[in-house]
Amino acid sequence: MFVILLIACAVVIVLQQKVFGRLPFGNKLGKIRKSANYKNGQFQNLAETKMMVEGVSYFTLIKSILNKPPNLEPQFTLPSVKTSLTDIQIAEPVIIWFGHSSYLIRILEKNILVDPIFSERTSPFQFIGAKNYKGTDVFKAEDFPEIDVLILTHDHYDHLDYKGLVSLRPKIKKIYTTLGVGSHLENWRFPSEMIQEYDWWESHEILSGFELTSVPSRHFSGRLFSRNKTLWSAFILKAGGYNIFIGSDSGYGPHFKEIGRKFGPFDIALLENGQYNWMWPNIHMMPEETVQAAIDLDTKVLMPVHWGKFTLSVHPWDEPIKRLSLRAKELNVKITTPMIGEPVILGISYPEKRWWETE
Repeated sequence: MFVILLIACAVVIVLQQKVFGRLPFGNKLGKIRKSANYKNGQFQNLAETKMMVEGVSYFTLIKSILNKPPNLEPQFTLPSVKTSLTDIQIAEPVIIWFGHSSYLIRILEKNILVDPIFSERTSPFQFIGAKNYKGTDVFKAEDFPEIDVLILTHDHYDHLDYKGLVSLRPKIKKIYTTLGVGSHLENWRFPSEMIQEYDWWESHEILSGFELTSVPSRHFSGRLFSRNKTLWSAFILKAGGYNIFIGSDSGYGPHFKEIGRKFGPFDIALLENGQYNWMWPNIHMMPEETVQAAIDLDTKVLMPVHWGKFTLSVHPWDEPIKRLSLRAKELNVKITTPMIGEPVILGISYPEKRWWETE
């Protein structure tokens, strides 16, 4: 009996750790309940979205993990460019990728940071979970300038990184995210007045001359046991005559074409490309679908993200970019594939080097 009590106390203590965040309550929960996308106590996708395809069991999943293919991680240190983030002077918009779905957009002398993750692992505990690849841990919090706008697409650990956000907190001026995610942030001592939450299709002027719109993605949310208590979203950033699609994790669906029709064309679309599997095709796109999503959005350039830093599925680490590059060539879709830290300059420079082949 004493051992059971001891284990129960340990579990309670562990679950109180800040990294898990906090579910919405009070006024935040009241606002969530008014959302047209919130039904039966959960947020819903526009299209029916099953987490796993029919017939897939936990045994099938475990078998797939145990029979994982070779080359899940790179066997060499990935190349990078250590761009000085505090000394970007060019007038045109600049995008700098930090691996996975993290990147900085420098536009009209403002710094916009998306889904920063600086922890070694995409896990609540840093002794388990997927570890970042060699050469990807290039930028630290001290390398960043003041962040005028922080955009957070949803609350999964590989997008909402407790350690990274806390380290950046003194530099962040304003946070824009989805319904419910503010509860996590307030639990981490981010003042409520610096946080603005979005429902799908909401649009606001976030700075003078900057418009940010939340649009649907096809995914899910959750950091502990409860799923879909907070919303997931892609965003559209309009500033200085440029139109940028800030993608989120998403399965393929008709929402891309609808977004393209309503808000396109785009100068660049940053779309997820990685961590997919035939067992969960509704919540992560296959690389060929990512190319099709770019076509649906009517974008001039596709920049694939959500790859190149962590292994969160059972495909070879470089398979996503190889498959996407091949399909983009077949369909005549322009892509840019920068190294971590290598600037993409809209209208001027779109790196295309096949750096993942460098050994």
